[in-house]
Amino acid sequence: MPDRSGGQYADCHMKIAVTSQNFRTITQHAGNTRRFLIYEQDPETGQAHELARLNLPKQMSMHEFRGDDHPIFKMDYLITGGSGQGFVQRMRGVGVEVIVTSEQDPLTAVTAVIEGKPLPHRSQPRHRNTLSHARRSTRPMC
Repeated sequence: MPDRSGGQYADCHMKIAVTSQNFRTITQHAGNTRRFLIYEQDPETGQAHELARLNLPKQMSMHEFRGDDHPIFKMDYLITGGSGQGFVQRMRGVGVEVIVTSEQDPLTAVTAVIEGKPLPHRSQPRHRNTLSHARRSTRPMC
């Protein structure tokens, strides 16, 4: 693990997607979401910066998509306000760790993931299959 107290982050190239139907807050229903904020960890500073905004057609929502090459499959993490267990397993199968949280601010959540800090738990699940907990990432931080 690199020294996070001022060292270089050249070996880190963490990409994090956030479900955000309004491009302002973290939203629920990850499987139906078509809008994502994409963040990247800056290799020089280790801090997060917004890289892109995805506005995908309906057939690219995870509930509809049935292919091998989806832009979200290239992420390390997906932060969402709600997700079913099947979605979490599908993402895990392509190497993306899903983090469910009640945090509303995308940059706050992304920064917490980069720093290895836990995110607030979801208070009341709204999706019948929602994971009702947020968790600290178990992936090794670079």
